[in-house]
Amino acid sequence: MAQRQVSNKSTLHVLLIHYVHRSKGIIDVHHHMFLDAQEKVKKNTEVGWITPSENLPWQPSSSIAAMDAMGIQTAILSPPPLASAAPSAENREQVRVINMYAAQLCAAYPARFGFFAGLPCLDDVQGAVSEIAFCMDHLAADGFALLSSYGVGSTARYIADDLYDPIWDELNRRHAVVFLHGAQTPSSTRYPHPFLGLPISEVPNETYKAAAHLVVTGKKHRFQNVKIILAHLGGSTPFLAPRVAVLSHHMGCTLTPERILEDFQSFYYETALSSHPTTLAALEAFVPPDHILFGSDYPAVSTTMSEWYTKHLQEYYASKPFKLDCILRDNTLSLFPRLRQLEAGTVCGVSL
Repeated sequence: MAQRQVSNKSTLHVLLIHYVHRSKGIIDVHHHMFLDAQEKVKKNTEVGWITPSENLPWQPSSSIAAMDAMGIQTAILSPPPLASAAPSAENREQVRVINMYAAQLCAAYPARFGFFAGLPCLDDVQGAVSEIAFCMDHLAADGFALLSSYGVGSTARYIADDLYDPIWDELNRRHAVVFLHGAQTPSSTRYPHPFLGLPISEVPNETYKAAAHLVVTGKKHRFQNVKIILAHLGGSTPFLAPRVAVLSHHMGCTLTPERILEDFQSFYYETALSSHPTTLAALEAFVPPDHILFGSDYPAVSTTMSEWYTKHLQEYYASKPFKLDCILRDNTLSLFPRLRQLEAGTVCGVSL
């Protein structure tokens, strides 16, 4: 009888934790802030995208309203993935202003917002390293948003370029979280149709190229203290990783195919604009279950668009509610100390 009571108490404990986590809402790791609506509209014209008109101009209140509608408790904000500027004092100042604003927003709404700090153009190595220190030591940034490449055309460098090693050294030393988003880089040919602009056709492949660059150069393993989140389920990464494993090894990569795949599996993958039974089945077969996170990509898309993908995510995991909870919340909590502290302040107040 005593053993039965212990079992019942243990079951109640698990169910109560499950209930508390569900009641706290989703954590969204892919949520942009657009501080200059006119610049955003101009950039949209260049890359072949239309931001939903109701999302511009962006305001924190519009994000909170959208979050409430989508069941999102906390969103980790990041700057939009625009092409990087050349190194300059103006670029440093622009990035600092955005980071200061994001920090003030998080201070005003600590349970609703976190933020990935932006960095100056990575070619400005000292500026980037200094901004990492400032954002972590003074702004309590939750991590950093990086693009897949910096520069334009033949001068562009992908993020595993040797020039950027001091930046990765600093991120690694601080055990930082990095949100890696594909740059809106034009292909050598124009995108094929107005329905297939850069965000649809090129950005997912840019994410893949950056991830693959980190892997085949050995830097994903070298800087293993950095937890890297790939946007949009990594773009084409889960499907092309086996191709890289064998063919890059053939081309001279000293890593074995098995090691290459292990390094691809060590990334975190977020679900924004990507959840569907086809993609989720592939990813679930490829990465550990605790490496899948939730993302919405609001306000680049409408709540209706984002919810289409969330519906597929929830339906796919309908028979696995604990796995779904991990994707929607718990996996993300494991990456962010500040959010864990907020959670502890709530959950530990519940008598278990």
